[in-house]
Amino acid sequence: MANNTAMTRHEIRESAFLILFELAFREDETLEEMYALAEEVQDLSVSDAVKAMVEGVLLHKDALDEIIAKYSTKRSVARLPKLNLTILRLALFEIIYDDTMPDNAAISEAINLSGVYTYQEDTAFINGVLGAYVRENRPVGEAEDNA
Repeated sequence: MANNTAMTRHEIRESAFLILFELAFREDETLEEMYALAEEVQDLSVSDAVKAMVEGVLLHKDALDEIIAKYSTKRSVARLPKLNLTILRLALFEIIYDDTMPDNAAISEAINLSGVYTYQEDTAFINGVLGAYVRENRPVGEAEDNA
């Protein structure tokens, strides 16, 4: 996929997800090393939009993890599978920090990623955490279609 064509929002998100997930296992690597690895080994496009999403999630990781901890009532953040944690961080980043991304679209995209990369029960868990956050933190009219 490493080419010069414009990436869709979905492709950007999936590339960011894969880089963030890989980074969870390679915390000693720099971002530049991770971007190079993604392009070489995984054949991912690492556009400026992908970098912005990855770096945004990393910048807000602690705040995102606090939110996940609040809405994950049965599992601590430390015990969440890295796939689930990465999907939740990415979706919450989009919900909170990206005004161009509707909440319901961010949740839908998280569910799509989860359907590809995790177990069915994980998808329900991710949907529950994101839905609970949106219901509690958005005005009633804004949150109705999101969860």
